[in-house]
Amino acid sequence: MPRKYSKLERGEALTGYLFILPQMIGFLILVLVPLIMIFVYSFESRNLLFGNMGFSGLDNYQKLVSDDLFFTTLKNTIVFSLGVVPLNLVLSLALALYLGANASGTKIVRSVIFLPVITSGVAWAIVFKYLFQGGTAGPINYMLSFFGIEGPNWLHEKGWAMLSVILTRVLKNLGMNVLIFMGAVMNLPQDVLEAGRIDGANKPLLFFKIKLPLLMPSILMVMIVTVIGSMRVFDTIKLMTDGGPEGSTMVLVYYIYHQAFKTFNIGYAATISVVLFIIVLILTIIQWSLRRRASFYED
Repeated sequence: MPRKYSKLERGEALTGYLFILPQMIGFLILVLVPLIMIFVYSFESRNLLFGNMGFSGLDNYQKLVSDDLFFTTLKNTIVFSLGVVPLNLVLSLALALYLGANASGTKIVRSVIFLPVITSGVAWAIVFKYLFQGGTAGPINYMLSFFGIEGPNWLHEKGWAMLSVILTRVLKNLGMNVLIFMGAVMNLPQDVLEAGRIDGANKPLLFFKIKLPLLMPSILMVMIVTVIGSMRVFDTIKLMTDGGPEGSTMVLVYYIYHQAFKTFNIGYAATISVVLFIIVLILTIIQWSLRRRASFYED
């Protein structure tokens, strides 16, 4: 027999639902409905410039298979992610271990590291675009000239342009990951670490055999968030290189923007968005499914 709820319990439940109602409405209108419409638009021929709208079946997906520029942007996205994710993880973990040890100058280092996080992404990209100017006009090349090194034209040469946006992105988001890792480092069980020291474990052995396995849950979470973030980068690319030179820094998100708001091909842009969504979903599932192997803890 189903349990009868009192008037007070029903009132408390109603109050709880009213509190979450604005969030649920926002989620439905701003997230779920647009996501569903993206899938719908991917099967339609929609061009805002000419006003063409209509069901096209799998035409957009067939076009995608023969689109060389799409595969170029896909490759660029993979290169960008392979540059950002490992570099971000290594630097943020190293800095978190340094700050967690209460070494000298930790307060200053914390402020300097976290400052880019609260800085506008647009302002950050503009500053680094100035720093990476070619010739001796840019501060980086100007400093290199003191050592007799002729710096490259960072943002207008293939390879160097991708490296520049990778470094810019890593430094922009480094502070948030350091903050997450610091919380994990500060909560490491000191008795386990002390037992390792008593047993004669040196610093490298202590890190790889004790600290790293204990930090694996946090590393996994940060890796997932960083991979997703690297897959949807836009402002850095738009402001620093505009996808150039010769499309060498054009990533999938920027290509979606190009198709939707420069050529007004909404249907094809939606198709690329669906592919990007599936890629991110697959990567997240793979990383999450490996959590039992990567984590020290057993569920």
